[in-house]
Amino acid sequence: MRSNETLSGKIVAITGGFGSLGMATAQGLAQRGARVALIGRGAAPEASTLPASLENALCVGGVDLVDANAALAAFREVQTTLGAIDALVNTAGAFRWETIAEGDASTWDLMFDLNVKTALNAAKAAMPYLVASGAGRIVNIGAGAGQKAGLGMGAYAASKAGVARLTEALAEELKDKRVTVNAILPSIIDTPQNRTDMPDADFSRWVPAAEIAALIAFLLSAEAQSITGASIPVNGRV
Repeated sequence: MRSNETLSGKIVAITGGFGSLGMATAQGLAQRGARVALIGRGAAPEASTLPASLENALCVGGVDLVDANAALAAFREVQTTLGAIDALVNTAGAFRWETIAEGDASTWDLMFDLNVKTALNAAKAAMPYLVASGAGRIVNIGAGAGQKAGLGMGAYAASKAGVARLTEALAEELKDKRVTVNAILPSIIDTPQNRTDMPDADFSRWVPAAEIAALIAFLLSAEAQSITGASIPVNGRV
């Protein structure tokens, strides 16, 4: 097998699939031979707007993964359409900057919903299919902030710490079923939204989305079959 076909024949579901990281991940995995299903909260993009490498991608839009039943329906559609699900990549999530003194407790609920509950519901919905694959994979997107919160990042950091604990718990639960579960902890990912939000930053210090996708591809590969329960920092030069 050529190196660019390391995921040949694998079917990978990506939550947050219509976002910058989700789309970069989908392209990276498709270029390595995977068939990808993009799951997003918004409307599914028109096929004509997708990159050529994603011409065979399945797009499932209008899915609120905070709703467990919506998650079940979405993954059932992926399995029915593509025949299997070998891996799940959870890129769905959100960020809020807010100090504790001037913020609101509802932000903590929101961050938990969008960062932890989406990953939890997706994992539960995909779990039967991942176990059936015989070599299932889950990769969650955490954050470096989940290890140490900065100013204004309490709610976000707490939720990303929750993603790390979810990853560890799932890894223990699924290790004897041959499903690995790992998390990636980026610092700042170089996306159009982050450039807009931080226009004066040195973008060259950030982590390119394609490099996150490459690490995800490795964790989904046969070479990573002995890695589970890990939270891997990807800091760039931040």
